[in-house]
Amino acid sequence: MKTSAKLFFIITTVGIFLMLGYYFAKPFWVKKIQISSSDAGQAEATLTIGVDSWAGYLPLCSGEMRKRLLSKGLLLQCENDNGNYAERMQKLYQGKLDFAVATVDSYILNAAQYDFPGSIIMVIDESKGGDAIVALKDKISKLDQLKTKQGWKIAFTPASPSEHLLKSISSHFDLQAIRNKKGAWRVEVSGSEEARKRLEAGEVDLAVLWEPDISKVLASEKMVKLIGTEDTRRLIVDILVVNRKLAKDHPEWVKKLLMEYFNVLKFFRDNPQSLVEEIRSQSKISEEQALQVLQGVRFVNLTENARDWFGIPVNGQGKDGLVSTIESTVEILLEHHDFKQSPLPERDPYRLQYRTFVEELVSDLTQFGNTSEQLPSGSGGGFPPLTPEQWEALMEIGTLRIRPIPFKSGTMELDENGEAELDLLVQNQLYHYPNFRILVTGHTGSRGDRLANQELSLQRAEAVKKYLLEKHNLDTNRIHCLGMGSERPLPQDPGESERSFEYRLPRVELKLLAPTI
Repeated sequence: MKTSAKLFFIITTVGIFLMLGYYFAKPFWVKKIQISSSDAGQAEATLTIGVDSWAGYLPLCSGEMRKRLLSKGLLLQCENDNGNYAERMQKLYQGKLDFAVATVDSYILNAAQYDFPGSIIMVIDESKGGDAIVALKDKISKLDQLKTKQGWKIAFTPASPSEHLLKSISSHFDLQAIRNKKGAWRVEVSGSEEARKRLEAGEVDLAVLWEPDISKVLASEKMVKLIGTEDTRRLIVDILVVNRKLAKDHPEWVKKLLMEYFNVLKFFRDNPQSLVEEIRSQSKISEEQALQVLQGVRFVNLTENARDWFGIPVNGQGKDGLVSTIESTVEILLEHHDFKQSPLPERDPYRLQYRTFVEELVSDLTQFGNTSEQLPSGSGGGFPPLTPEQWEALMEIGTLRIRPIPFKSGTMELDENGEAELDLLVQNQLYHYPNFRILVTGHTGSRGDRLANQELSLQRAEAVKKYLLEKHNLDTNRIHCLGMGSERPLPQDPGESERSFEYRLPRVELKLLAPTI
C-alpha cells in the first residue's frame, strides 16, 4: 500500500473514532455542563426510586418532595415502570434503583428470586376502598355463591394488588375454585379500566377494580360491591424498600429522604387541595375523580409507622404489624402455590424489614402529622347494640373459612384444640375485617332430639362468642349467636359415606355481616 493511501486510511480511521467518541460522549458532557450550571449542581447525589402510577405513591414523587429533598442536597428521580414489579426488583438487585415501592405481596413474589435485595424501611399507605370486587347483581350477589354456582368469570389484572385481593378473599372465605390457576373463571386483563368494560358489557360476572372505576361501575343499579378494602385491614399494604448496599454505605441519605417524606405528608395534610391538584396534573383526571381516588388511600405517618408497623413503643404501645402482614401474606401465597415453601430467609420475616431509620426519626415526633387512628377490632368500641330484627336485616358478606372447632364430647365446652383453632381464625382471617359484624351459628348432626340439638348448638355458638370476647377482647355488640341444630345440614359430597357426612355436620360457622346498602 502506498504511503498516501496508508495516511488516508489512518486519518479516516481516527476521524471515525473521533466522531463516534463525540457522539457517545456528547450526552455525558451536556449533562455535566447542565448540572454544573444549575441548582442540580448543589446536589450531593441522585436517588432513584422505581414506582408506578398508584395515587399512594404520589407524595413520594411530588414536586414538593423534590424541592424539599434538593434543599438537603439530594436529587430525586422517579422511574415509572407501569407496574412491572419483576423488572423493578431486578433493577433494585442490579443497583440501578436506590429505592422501590411495592405492595408487600408483590415484593415477596418478585424479590425472592434475588434473595430480597432491599429492606423495607417504611409503610407508605394502606388501601382503604381503593380496591374492590364488584359483580353483576343478578349473577352473583354475595361471596358464598361462588362456592355453589358454576360457570362464573372474573376479570382481574394479574400480578397486581387486584390479584392479591382475590387470593386473600379466596383464602379467608374458602373459595376453592379461585385457587385453580388454570380455571375457566380467569379473565386476565391489562388494568382496571378494561376489567370494568368487560363487566359492563356482560362478558364477565365479576371484576376486581380500583378507583375511579369502582365508583363508575357502582353508579349502575345492576352492580353490587361484594367486598372492598375500606372494610379490610392490612391486606394491601404499600411499602418503601431501600437497596441494602445504599442503606449500609449512605444511611444519611436514606434518613434525609424519609425525613422529608414525612414533612411532605404533613404539608399535604395541611393543604389537601394541593394534593388534589397534584393528582389531577399527573393523572389527567377531574377533581371529582381525584377525590374518589384519595378516599381509597390511607397514608401512614411516622408515628403510625413506628407504633403500629415496626413495633417501636410510642407512649408505651407498639405492634409488629409489618411482620404480621408479611407472615399472613406468605401463608396466602403458599396456599395458592406461588411457592412450594416459605420464601423468607430462614423463615424469618424480620430479615425483610429495617426499622432503624424510623426509630431514629421518631425521637422527634411532635413535628409530624396526626397520630390518631381508627380503633382496632379488639378495642371494644364502634358497634351499637342491635335488636334481633336488625340483625336479621343485615346483609351477608360471606362465611369465613374455618377448620372444625372441637368441643368436649356431648358438651358445649371448647377443648384446647378448639381454642387454638379460634386463635388462628382471629389472627389469620377475622383480624383483616374489622368493620363487619359476626354471626356465629352452631350446627349439629341429624341424629337425636331436635330441640336438644338446637339447644346444644346454641350453647356451642355462645361458647365461641364467650371465648372471642374474653381472649381477644372483641366488642360484645359485634357478635350474635344462633343455634340451628340440624336444620341446615351441609350438602353431601358425591360418593361420600354416611359416616363421613355425619361427622362433618356438627360445626360452628362464622359469617360476616354488614348493613344493607
